[in-house]
This record gives sequence, structure tokens and C-alpha cells, in this order.
Amino acid sequence: MLVVDCTKDYCVKDISLAPEGWKKIDWVSRFMPVLRAIREDFERRKPFKGVKIAATLHLEMKTAFLLLTLKAAGAEVSAAASNPLSTQDDVVAALAEAGIKVYAIRGETREEYYENMHRALDIGPNIIIDDGADMVSVVHRERQELIDEIWGASEETTTGVIRLRAMERDGVLRFPVIAVNDAYTKYLFDNRYGTGQSTWDGIIRTTNLLIAGKNVVVVGYGWCGRGIAMRARGLGATVIVVEVDPIRALEARMDGFLVMPMREAAKIGDIFITATGNINCIRREHFEVMKDGVILANAGHFDVEISKPDLEALAVEISQPRPNITEYRLADGRRLYLLAEGRLVNLAAADGHPAEIMDMSFALQAKAAEYIKENHERLEPKVYTLPREIDEMVARIKLRAMGIEIEELTEEQKRYLESWEHGT
Repeated sequence: MLVVDCTKDYCVKDISLAPEGWKKIDWVSRFMPVLRAIREDFERRKPFKGVKIAATLHLEMKTAFLLLTLKAAGAEVSAAASNPLSTQDDVVAALAEAGIKVYAIRGETREEYYENMHRALDIGPNIIIDDGADMVSVVHRERQELIDEIWGASEETTTGVIRLRAMERDGVLRFPVIAVNDAYTKYLFDNRYGTGQSTWDGIIRTTNLLIAGKNVVVVGYGWCGRGIAMRARGLGATVIVVEVDPIRALEARMDGFLVMPMREAAKIGDIFITATGNINCIRREHFEVMKDGVILANAGHFDVEISKPDLEALAVEISQPRPNITEYRLADGRRLYLLAEGRLVNLAAADGHPAEIMDMSFALQAKAAEYIKENHERLEPKVYTLPREIDEMVARIKLRAMGIEIEELTEEQKRYLESWEHGT
């Protein structure tokens, strides 16, 4: 990895890229009215004065606006990447220029990824903002000396929340965590509309192929899978859902999609997209029956949902016909194409979720950090859901920014809803 600019306060590819990064940050901030409103409030109140916040997030332009919002609130902020291929080097340079202690370079190795995470932790954070629970996991496994000073953490993703609930269940979680992913204004919008649009943005940018008329296999019908399937249908594809949960499978069928096991879907799919948070959802026995020219993409958090070791074992030749496409040529001549090395295709091969979506998600992160600061002394080492009033506050600001006014209950209606005495 070529590091041009690395000091104790930052490690970036090239600090001179900062002007281009500032342009990106300025652009997205125009479409993030909720976070803008919170930043204005934070700048006035300085709720994080003297507070240290360490973040492991996708370091792109929308994330940058969140980190700058926390700094404007008085915090000392450090950051590392949550995905080696989602880092935007010009944005990271701008953050370094702004005084964020940031350590990330696009394409960093696994060893460099964790080295940079440790650098971000060296500030001795009071609050952690995580994406995938990697930083929280590292603290518990390798940096336990920091735990006494950590008030709590917040988690952005479904995968991360699953890991954190496992830590709580096993009795090893040492500080409270807010599951921001479980807030309504996160998963109903970010996971569904954000993932739905940005996943297809990454696939279409990378392949320049037509979606209409193809069989698209969506693996996992959680909120991310729902969004991907919905957008695939809008693009003219026939959508096949692979699901292990009987209730979600039934919902997918009643939403109008075909449902079948992977062993059957593998034979007819043209484009496969994983969104499960689990390992080896597409593996050797599936690759062996796929058609020539299949596109494989992942929209789950880690690069484990499509088995790369199995692809490598089956391949007689591996090449890269286009950026972000790896071609695996099998012994019988079939070619399978893996996008973005099996990492998050919407971030590794595109710009991630639209600004209007991340506006809500990062507004929740900012308010979750404030909630931790104000309530950590009474919170136990458990996984918590963000209070409903914060969720509703974000929704109301968003509606107001969209010029939408909603109905209000009359006093009579409030009394009726609160009473048990009214009958038919």
C-alpha cells in the first residue's frame, strides 16, 4: 500500500486530494437537512465538549458530514474504515484537513485495516460508533484497557446488531450499545430504499448490463432483500427469492416473487445478490450448476456470503476484465463474475446509499451518541433500541424538509385511544 501522508494524527493516501473531498462533502450536505438541523443545534450547545468519539464507518462523503457534525459539537473524533474498498481517499484527506484523526486508505490490506482501527482507538474513546461491530469486538478482544473509559457504543448494521446480541447473550458485552439499525427511521428506509437503490447502482455502474428480462436471485428477504427485490422488479427482472425463514419466504411469495431453495435457483439465475449477514450462502455446489456469464454480488456486510475459496478452487483461470469484476473461468469453459471482491457492492463499486437516506441514519447516530453521553451511568451492558421519541423527531424533521404536513389527533381522539370503556 502506497502511503503518501501518514502522521500520528492521520494516515491517508494523499492530503492534497482534500479539495476534491470537500466538494463531495459540500454536495451531499445540501441533501441532508435532518443532520444539518442537528449540526446547527450541536454547534450552539456543544454537547460533546471534552468527549472522545471513535468511529469505524464507511469513509465516504455522507459519513464525513456525520463526523464533522460530531466535531462541530465539541468532540475529539477519530475514524477508521469499516470496509477496505469503501474508503474515498479524497474525502478522507478532507477529514484529516478538518482535524479528524482519520486512518484509512482505499484498498488497505486486512492487517492494515486492523492497524488503522487500533490507531483510531488510541484516543481512548468515551463513545464508539460502529458499522459491523468490528471495533467493539476488537476492544473486547484486544484493547480491554480502554473499556473503563467507554460509556457506550452505537451500531449501524443488521450484521453488527446480530454480533452484539450474541455478545450480550454470552455475557461478554462490557458496555451498553444502542442498536441504531433497529430504529424505524433506519431499517425501514436505509435498509429497504437505500440498499435497494444503491445495490443496483453498484451493479449497473460496474457491469453496464441490462437488468430487464433477466432472472435475479435475491438471497435473504430481510429489509435489505426486500428493497433489492423491489427495485429489481422495477427494472424489469424476474425475481427469485431464496430464504430460510418460512414467514419471510411466505411474505416474498405474496409480494409476487418466486421462492425456491438455492439448489434450484442456482440453475436459472442470471444475477445473484446476497443480503443475509450469514456465511457461504452461495458455495461450490451452486457454482457447479450455474449458467455461463452469471453475475455474483453481495449486499451483506462482510465478504463471506459468496464463497470466494470455493470459486478459487473451481477456477482454472482468474482475471479482471473490468474494474471491480473478477472473472473465474471454470474447467468446462463457463465464466462466473464476482463483483467488488464479494464486498458490499453498493459501496465498493459505487457511492453507497443516497444522501437523503443517510441523512436519517446519521441523524440517528448523532442523537444516539448524545443519548449515550447523557444516560450511560444508568445503562447496563446490554443492547438497547433508540428511544421512540428520537425516531419520531428524525421523521418529523425529514417530513418538514420535504414540505409534508401530517394530520394530528384531536383531544377527543386521544381520549378515545387511551380509554378502555368505549365499546361498539
